[in-house]
Amino acid sequence: MNKIIISIDGPAGSGKDRIARYVSKKWSFKHLDSGILYRRIANLIYKKKLDPFDKKNIIKLINNIKELSYRKHKNLRLEKISRIASIIAEFKYLRDFVNKQQKKIVKRINKKNGFVIDGRDIGSVVFKNANVKLYIDVDIHIRAKRRHKQLIDMGEKSIYRKILKDIKLRDKKDKTRINSPLVIPKGAFIIDNSSTFHSTQNQIIKIIGKKINVKY
Repeated sequence: MNKIIISIDGPAGSGKDRIARYVSKKWSFKHLDSGILYRRIANLIYKKKLDPFDKKNIIKLINNIKELSYRKHKNLRLEKISRIASIIAEFKYLRDFVNKQQKKIVKRINKKNGFVIDGRDIGSVVFKNANVKLYIDVDIHIRAKRRHKQLIDMGEKSIYRKILKDIKLRDKKDKTRINSPLVIPKGAFIIDNSSTFHSTQNQIIKIIGKKINVKY
């Protein structure tokens, strides 16, 4: 099998990370979660008590970053980090920096089979020539319930109505922002992740298995 790239895009809380991890394990791909890179920067901004709208100081901050770690940590999923990440993800200079970091990581890591990369502009902007493009679709109320449960399980206080409101706002910002808005990438397969994960797996197997010539 030649080295390939699979892009996974979709709105907040659609299950991109879980799906990417599944694809990564099943086909032995390296998983890169682009959201973690934004959260890494957001975490630095939080720790240094910077204003997320302070372009001058944030540029100074990222200019001192040689390479962002793509490793995950549960603290990066906290709501206070999510809010900052949501703000800075709108800025072109920040998106350009993260996009370059992603390409650096893919180029640096020698992974024979390839990569599965999830985010909100992977197939539409960062890796337009991805071999397989997936777009994950889930009803907004289901996304809110899943996020609410995730936060409760992490020990955070969480109110469903507020989570739903936040996700609606996040969707609007993601879809209407000037820089790299959330869209269904050209040539992407739409995956419905509203039901059971088993149903989602079946959809993915049919698409990826066919594209990389693997029979199941």
